[in-house]
Amino acid sequence: MRLVPPILLFLATVAFALGVTLPLIRVERLYFFTEEPSLAGIIAALWRGGDPFLATVIALFSVVFPSIKLLLLHVAAHSGRAAHDRLPAWLRGLSNWSMLDVVLVALVIFTAKTSGLATAFTRPGLWFFALSVVLTVAVSATLRREQPGDDTRAD
Repeated sequence: MRLVPPILLFLATVAFALGVTLPLIRVERLYFFTEEPSLAGIIAALWRGGDPFLATVIALFSVVFPSIKLLLLHVAAHSGRAAHDRLPAWLRGLSNWSMLDVVLVALVIFTAKTSGLATAFTRPGLWFFALSVVLTVAVSATLRREQPGDDTRAD
C-alpha cells in the first residue's frame, strides 16, 4: 500500500506538467482562424495584454498552489508521520477549488458552441489537468487514511 501514493503522485505530477503546457482548448472562428492556447500561454497572454492582476490570480490558483500541493504531497508520501500532520490546513482548503479551471474551460467551450460565433473543442491539456486533479485528490485521501505508526502495511 505504501507504493500506491508515490506512483499516483508521479503520474499526477506528469499529468499536471502536461496539463499546464499542452493546449486546453481549440477555438475555431470563421473557419480560418484557429487558436489552441495552453494554460501557460493564457497566463502569458493576459500578462502581455495588460491584465497582470488576472494573470496573477490564474497563475496562483492554476499553477502555483497545485505545484505546492504536489510538492507537499510528495513530502507527505515519503515521510513517516500522519498525513494530517504533514499537510497545512490552508492547503487542504485549496483542494475545494481544484476543479475550478476545468469547469471554467468547459463553460468557455459551451459558450463558444452555443454562440454560433466560434466552435470550441477540448484538447489534451484539459484532460491531463483534470487527471492531475483527480490523482492528487486520490493520493490526499489515501494519505489521510493511513494511520501513524502503522508499520504492518504491505507494500
